[in-house]
Amino acid sequence: MSARDAEFTDYLHARQPSLLRTAYLLTGDRHTAEDVLQTSLAKLYLAWDKVNDRNAVDAYVRRIMVNENNSLWRKPWKRREHAIDTMPDAAYVDAYDDGRSAALWEVVQSLPPKARAVVVLRFYEQLSEAETADVLGISVGTVKSQCSRAVTALRERVPADLRPGRPEES
Repeated sequence: MSARDAEFTDYLHARQPSLLRTAYLLTGDRHTAEDVLQTSLAKLYLAWDKVNDRNAVDAYVRRIMVNENNSLWRKPWKRREHAIDTMPDAAYVDAYDDGRSAALWEVVQSLPPKARAVVVLRFYEQLSEAETADVLGISVGTVKSQCSRAVTALRERVPADLRPGRPEES
């Protein structure tokens, strides 16, 4: 194994779980997230020697993932797919979930893809406005306006029982 391959493999082992979570939040579907991540990592591998700043690899991969996710919606076969109400295989989660996270995620999924990408990068990945703008290739002002509109839309769409500090029943 060459030093290049070893370095890439080390990066992959360290960052793949986090990148998969980000891809899932961008796509809303585990299988699509895996496809987006796999394609993104393949593109990263091909460009590994061109990435001079090893501290910026995560940002580079995030940008590839956002582009890949956007490209999926342009493909004609994707428009023929239809969502179903029940998943054929459900994963078992060994943690208490009162149902709020799934319901909240459904509300986030109602955002347009670009607004969802801003929300995921700003609030899940906890990137700054400048870092989010850099990853998405947009201006900081666009990040601010997209984020503001998305948060306003989320506030309007979140059911009352999911809001923090639920109003007291009278």
